[in-house]
Amino acid sequence: MRSIKIYLALLVFSLSLASCEVRTATSVRSNNSKPIPPGQAKKIYGTRSAKPFAPGQNK
Repeated sequence: MRSIKIYLALLVFSLSLASCEVRTATSVRSNNSKPIPPGQAKKIYGTRSAKPFAPGQNK
């Protein structure tokens, strides 16, 4: 009985990790799969500068 509970807990944990989606600022895309301009990404994330969202400005 104890091993069934352990397997069930592992299953629930793995499903919860699988359902997570990681998004970064540079991977934000609109419905038509064109990249969002840096200024629009700045507005979405509420940052003060659009520099992190511009591909040429990343180090």
